[in-house]
Amino acid sequence: MLSRSSFTSLVVGVFAVYVAHTCWVMYGIVYTRPCPAAADGAAGGCVWPYLARRPKLQLSVYTTTRSSIGAESNIDLVLNVEDFDIESKFERTVNVSVPKKTRNNGTLYAFVFLHHAGILPWHDGKQVHIVSPLTTYMIPKPEEINLLTGESATQQIEAEKQPNALDEPVSHWRSRLTLNVMVEDFVFDGSSLPADVHRYMKMVQLGKTVHYLPILFIDQLSNRVKDLMVINRSTTELPLTVSYDKISLGKLRFWIHMQDAVYSLQQFGFSEKDADEVKGIFVDTNLYFLALTFFVAAFHLLFDFLAFKNDISFWKKKRSMIGMSTKAVLWRCFSTVVIFLFLLDEQTSLLVLIPAGIGAVIELWKVKKALKMTIRWQGLRPKFQFGAYNDSEKKTEEYDAQAMKYLSYLLYPLCIGGAGYSLLNVKYKSWYSWLINSFVNGVYAFGFLFMLPQLFVNYKMKSVAHLPWKAFTYKAFNTFIDDIFAFIITMPTSHRLACFRDDVVFLVYLYQRWLYPVDKSRVNEYGESYEEKLKKKS
Repeated sequence: MLSRSSFTSLVVGVFAVYVAHTCWVMYGIVYTRPCPAAADGAAGGCVWPYLARRPKLQLSVYTTTRSSIGAESNIDLVLNVEDFDIESKFERTVNVSVPKKTRNNGTLYAFVFLHHAGILPWHDGKQVHIVSPLTTYMIPKPEEINLLTGESATQQIEAEKQPNALDEPVSHWRSRLTLNVMVEDFVFDGSSLPADVHRYMKMVQLGKTVHYLPILFIDQLSNRVKDLMVINRSTTELPLTVSYDKISLGKLRFWIHMQDAVYSLQQFGFSEKDADEVKGIFVDTNLYFLALTFFVAAFHLLFDFLAFKNDISFWKKKRSMIGMSTKAVLWRCFSTVVIFLFLLDEQTSLLVLIPAGIGAVIELWKVKKALKMTIRWQGLRPKFQFGAYNDSEKKTEEYDAQAMKYLSYLLYPLCIGGAGYSLLNVKYKSWYSWLINSFVNGVYAFGFLFMLPQLFVNYKMKSVAHLPWKAFTYKAFNTFIDDIFAFIITMPTSHRLACFRDDVVFLVYLYQRWLYPVDKSRVNEYGESYEEKLKKKS
């Protein structure tokens, strides 16, 4: 017990250090130390803002199929904002001509210039520019059809479809281009320029002082999968929404780090859709709510680990199924596996998919323990053996079977009826997709009812001492945290509703915990009682 307690304390300690370190790093990102000499008016070692001179600026956006340009040939001007005001936000939609090369799975780039008004960008020595691709490659979402009639959800012309479109990535159009300019008149210390901002800075020598030109930034986090459009061979023009807003230095540095983090995830194998889920966390929430989300996510990770640890520890030592509903364990395993397959079929974010997969593996192991199953291999063929139940366990099984008998009268007709209705009225990618959706809809809609056998067993035995309450407590915390994440992370609506459904289940368990206080003289599943433990210690 001491070792387990020490291990838990160690984990909590490491978690506290991690949170404190992260807060310190975040503070270092949003706070930048200004140049000390600037307060005295001295120029030595300081890098001054060129925008403090209030120059007249112009914003120009060009498109080209080349990743670098040296002159004004082979480029198209799509947006020109004269008398550009860095303090005023705007949003404009323009039509962009799509070259033949881009229509054939090529790339189109946007060159954004910020230069002096009345001067062409390539003739202005103090211009700044930034490049961003307007296309990306992604596998199109499979078309959904009615499995009985073959009618498609969207009427697509076969001639316009890309070859092997369902198997190979094709060009998609990024319909949004979000621009920012750092507007603070901040004086940097030349000896300690932040590395994240430094790569966006362009320096010029004006007299005896060094100035940095306006810091132009493209917000890639605003490029969401929902805004992407498939580029067909017949497409000649596509809309592009160009939006601008000023940005502070602290937010700019934070955004640069977040974009680098998303890029790193993609380098590690995250797909465009997986990275989009991470983008949504940052773009769709304000910074204060984002900070709250970080702490919530950190505690969710801690409680997940502690719940898995205590659940595994409980079942690892468990030798008896007295008071435990075997049907509830089997159903929980089935539902967890079905939910994992459903999330996999829906191409859900890895943020949701990975924990679901780990949970499914643990539930399969718990079924092996509950059924007292041993696996012996005879060559390449496995042989399953099941242990025998004692009289007390058989009594529990009677209560369990009685509860399932009553539930079957309600659940089976509802599940079969729901599957038939969806087959007639809802479109799916394949028969497998319909089967998984039918199973998961039954799990989400009526899955909590399969917790009733355990509640019924608790009621019959007038006890809840046989339940893994430590793991339940951590899971209860996580359930309420999931309620918050249900509004932040993109997930199927049925999965989101299931988060709130679990709240009701835990509240009923808590009521039974209060209704049936623990009898300390009662022998637990390990053959020990609390009073006997005290006698041994004394």
